[in-house]
This record gives sequence, structure tokens and C-alpha cells, in this order.
Amino acid sequence: MAEPVQTPQAAFKPRIFSGIQPSGGLTLGNYLGALKRFVEKQEEGIETIYCLVDMHAITVWQEPEKLRQQTREGAAAFIAAGIDPARSILFNQSQVTAHAELAWIFNCVARMGWMSRMTQWKDKTAGKNAEAASLGLFAYPALMAADILAYHATMVPVGEDQKQHLELTRDIAIKFNNDYGVTFFPIVEPVIEGAATRVMSLRDGTKKMSKSDPSDQSRINLTDDADAIASKIRKAKTDPEPLPETLDGLKDRPEARNLVNIYAALAEMTPQAVVAEFAGAQFGTFKPKLVELAVARLSPITTEMNRLMQDPAEIDRILGAGADRAEAIARPILDRVYDITGMIHSRRRTM
Repeated sequence: MAEPVQTPQAAFKPRIFSGIQPSGGLTLGNYLGALKRFVEKQEEGIETIYCLVDMHAITVWQEPEKLRQQTREGAAAFIAAGIDPARSILFNQSQVTAHAELAWIFNCVARMGWMSRMTQWKDKTAGKNAEAASLGLFAYPALMAADILAYHATMVPVGEDQKQHLELTRDIAIKFNNDYGVTFFPIVEPVIEGAATRVMSLRDGTKKMSKSDPSDQSRINLTDDADAIASKIRKAKTDPEPLPETLDGLKDRPEARNLVNIYAALAEMTPQAVVAEFAGAQFGTFKPKLVELAVARLSPITTEMNRLMQDPAEIDRILGAGADRAEAIARPILDRVYDITGMIHSRRRTM
């Protein structure tokens, strides 16, 4: 085995990669924690690659036609939120085979112990028969590493719950580089920022807002109309105390802190600025202001999503064009991986 090597980040072009599973029912949490931040990164002038990770989705059973519909809905949400397919690369994962090809190589680089320690694997199999889970679910982080490193991405916007998987991506890149004595893969950096990167349930401020929650009242869906948004915010769980003057006053008030964070993210303010503006106000005063803001920000997205979904062929065209652009970046990187690992693959280059 080669001596350990250092990977200078300056050798790699700044590039952002991130993806969302097309599992349907995108929520306010997906918008504030991901889509809104994706748009902000697009505006910074860094090359941005965004992906609907449909191969990840099938680590658990998916009804095929529903998966196709949800992939299109996810693409519509990206575009409606402000992702410009001409400026960012937007595609679905299964159209670029480099993801699966590189994932196999990373399956051979990663170690069983690494995978078994993944918190999400433990959470998804807790109290269940782990042996009945799919191999894909266990190996999910290696495919995630391939998603990122197939493009030599240097930055990944992630939520707190994905930090461990990104650490594994870094471990895989370091091990590959060291095993083969190369400085080929960048050591990707997480991008974690924003007031509401983790949006909580409207019914329980200690739980993440989720489309899988049995109660639709726990979340704001990106497909909700203005009346539904208003109703859910009015009924959101709070407490009888007024808003404090400082964030310290929200320490043991998770529902209150959640609504403040949501307001801050939608208004592009800091949470401290929000509590300073509404200090002493009861939620009977604060909630109508939050309703007004949420409807103003989210209704245009819902309207545009609905319009886009009326033309699935156009969505498919956009995803196909994005896949062609993604392939043009990933294929040379994968070819070089094959060279480094000693595989003969000249036939691919002459086909």
C-alpha cells in the first residue's frame, strides 16, 4: 500500500453537489433546510449540481409509477424555488451511470464497520429485523459518497442529520487517495448555515418536520394552498408565555423557538432580530404575522409547481439535459478512477 498522501483542496475547482430523495411530499423543512439554500448557492457563482437521488429512494420499496411522479414533483419544486436549469445542473441520479459504477468501487474501499456505525442505519433498523433490510440501505453511504465524488465536489450543503454521512465520504476519499498513492479525490467540506436548517414539527417542537408524520397538521407541504398554510400555523402548538427579548428565553420552549426560526428563515433575518422585534408579543399577535410571511413566500412556489407538473414531458426534457451535462463531468473522472484502480476499459472510449 502506498504511503499516506495529502490532498490539497486548492487543486480542485469549487463545486457544490447536493441531492434530495424523490420520496414525495416536500415540506417547508425541505424548502428552508435545502431548496432555499440551494438557490442562494446558485447565486454565489459557484458551479452547482443538484440531483433527485432516485437510486437512493429504492433502498426501500417504491411503487414505480409513483416514484416517477415524485421525481418530477421534486424537479418542479427545485425549479419553482428558484433553481435555474441553465445555471445549475439539475437531473435525476439514475440517468448518470457513473453514480452506480463509482459506488461499487467505494463499496470495496469502505469497511463494514464504518457502515454499521451509521446513525441512520441504526435508527432505521432499531427494533426491527436488520437482516431483512436491503443491502442497498446498508451501503447507502457509499452511494452518497459516489454522488459527491463523481463530480469532484468540494462542498455539500447538508443538515445536521447528514453530517455523519459526509464524514464517511471524507473517509472514503482519504482512504482511496492513500490506498493508491494519489491526490485524486477532494476532501469535501460541509456547508451548514441558516436560521432554520432543521425545521421542527408544528405539533411537537422536539421532532423534525417530516412528511412521514401521521398528522398532516405537523407540517406545511409545498403543495398546500394559502388557506391550508394559514390554518396550520394558527393551530401550531405554542405555549402561553409571550416572546422573550433574547434567544436565551426560548431555551426550554421548543415550539416557540421553532416558529421564531421559521419566521427568521423566511424573512432572511436572524432569530435574535425576530425576538427583538416581537419581544413581549403573545402568539396571538405573532402567528398572523408568520401566516402573512409564509403565504407570501410559499404561495408562488406552489403555483409554479402546479404549472410545471402540467407538462411532465418538459420536466423530463430538463432532467435529461441536466443528465447530459452531469455525465460530461462525471465520465472523465470515473475513467480516471478505472485507470488508477488498474481496470482495462478502453472499449468504453471507442464505443
